[in-house]
Amino acid sequence: MTLHFHPSPAAYADARAARRAIRNGEWRGHTSGLAPAHVQGNLMILPQALAQDFQTFCQQNPKPCPVLGVSRPGARDLPALGADLDLATDVPGYVVYEDGEKVAEVGDLTPLWRDDFVTFVLGCSFSFESALIEAGIPLRHVAQGRNVAMYKTSIPTQPAGPFHGPLVVSMRPMRAADAIKAVQVTARVPAVHGAPVHLGDPSLIGIADIAKPDFGDAIDIAPDEIPVFWACGVTPQAVAMAARLPLCITHAPGLMLITDLLNRDLPYR
Repeated sequence: MTLHFHPSPAAYADARAARRAIRNGEWRGHTSGLAPAHVQGNLMILPQALAQDFQTFCQQNPKPCPVLGVSRPGARDLPALGADLDLATDVPGYVVYEDGEKVAEVGDLTPLWRDDFVTFVLGCSFSFESALIEAGIPLRHVAQGRNVAMYKTSIPTQPAGPFHGPLVVSMRPMRAADAIKAVQVTARVPAVHGAPVHLGDPSLIGIADIAKPDFGDAIDIAPDEIPVFWACGVTPQAVAMAARLPLCITHAPGLMLITDLLNRDLPYR
């Protein structure tokens, strides 16, 4: 799939305008910085026969899989998250897995859509990034227009039915004082992953080379910074591969669904 980048993410401050641009193929890049006031979501699309087990998996793993909404079987809309939202067209990139292997990456699911598909929309760390920036915490991947760095870890998820596999984390480098502040800010929003799961030495959570993320873009870490890791909604992709699910579809890492929900209205502690 060819990625097309619009020169100015700021042009898409409105969620509906951003979704329209994605639907029309005008935006195929990562969605960090698009409609920054709005909640973004990770996707997991499954045949209905697997939906109950995945619902249980999410309940047992709320840090990486906080559920924002679940569609009706076969439905491409999810009115609670957006009046004109189309789950088959409004994400810049979708990844199709069969038997745990990635078989396609597409920008439109319409030809592949089935009447038994159930879509789970999961909270995304992009939603707390605006709160971090408002708190005066710089985010290098945002400033540089890159995708966030994401890594598979040695931390196992709690299994449910066929679903099992490693926790995936996103990483943002910060000075120690900013990292402490980031813990305080993000702990208040469990609906979008909550507080970090690890700070500091990446080898302690099974990351051998911080310069080589499994998903997203490598981000430089300055000598006075430490890596800060949050549970990530890409975890279902690692689970799909580990569990060798017969079929599932996810968002491409960093390419999210932009909802009409506002970050300020997320449930706070």
